[in-house]
Amino acid sequence: MVGRLSKIEEVHLLASDTDWALSRAVHDIFEPRGVRLMTARSTAEFIDVIESKPVHAMIVDMDSSLSGLATVRTIRRFNPVLPCIMLSNQSSDRALGKALSLDVFSVIDKPVDMRILQEQLHRLFVKNYNSRIFGI
Repeated sequence: MVGRLSKIEEVHLLASDTDWALSRAVHDIFEPRGVRLMTARSTAEFIDVIESKPVHAMIVDMDSSLSGLATVRTIRRFNPVLPCIMLSNQSSDRALGKALSLDVFSVIDKPVDMRILQEQLHRLFVKNYNSRIFGI
């Protein structure tokens, strides 16, 4: 499990650089809480960011051209506990099974409902960091 912190000084999220309403999420959820959102366009960029900066959680688009499942699978090889939320157009049992086999925290349907994203981030941060930064 990720280290439990009662108070996180600065929260860093890493997300796929796709069109899942990123600008709205930044405005509605991240900016008001002082959360720093970084983006990556490829698996290599995800790895570079994770190796060079603190990352508390990642949001990966399962349907993007960078192949979200393959990205998470690669990251799990050297960072097996980094919390991850996946976004998907197809919430088939097969896709969910693959995501859960990679220990993904949750899978959210697209188009992304910002309320659901915030709720899942809240649950993730309470569980992994004992932090209510995303509290509703």
